[in-house]
Amino acid sequence: METTTTIGVSIAVPEPYGRLLQDRRAGFGDPAAYAIPTHITLLPPTDVGCAELPAFRRHLAQVAAQGHPFPMRLRGTDTFRPLSPVVYVRLAEGAAVCADLQEQVRSGPVARELQFPYHPHVTVAHGIPEAAMDRAQRELADFAAEWTTTGFALYEQGGDGVWRKMREYPFAAEVPTVPHQQAVPVPREATRL
Repeated sequence: METTTTIGVSIAVPEPYGRLLQDRRAGFGDPAAYAIPTHITLLPPTDVGCAELPAFRRHLAQVAAQGHPFPMRLRGTDTFRPLSPVVYVRLAEGAAVCADLQEQVRSGPVARELQFPYHPHVTVAHGIPEAAMDRAQRELADFAAEWTTTGFALYEQGGDGVWRKMREYPFAAEVPTVPHQQAVPVPREATRL
């Protein structure tokens, strides 16, 4: 039985944009394109003990319950090169809310230091030859998309390297604290003194 797993928390890029960017990423020669749903990271890949997951799920539910839907807008490309071999689509709107969310997500039972300062983005090429990175940055320079973000999700990386959604966390959802209880009618006589 596995005692640890690799998880991540992210905001999915909805269709049709998610699939379009995934297909483009594959077209640039990125072998991880179909193993990673198109997303904006809130918690990067993190190894955790399986016993920590229930508390972390409760924490994510609390974070989501305090959140509200917000506009997200993608526009244009940029790169982290030469620091990191990544080309990405920029967030033209929604970056500040993502930054707040990732701090809240990382403040719970699964705390994680970041390798680089947080910069929300959508990766479209990672670790591929420079010419392909240049092509990705050039060909998606006019890309634009917008939607209302209504929540985030917890993902787990399988042994095959594929990231799969474990659970969605919609914003402003009720946080379960105790099991739901049925109301018991009180006899009218009991309310009289």
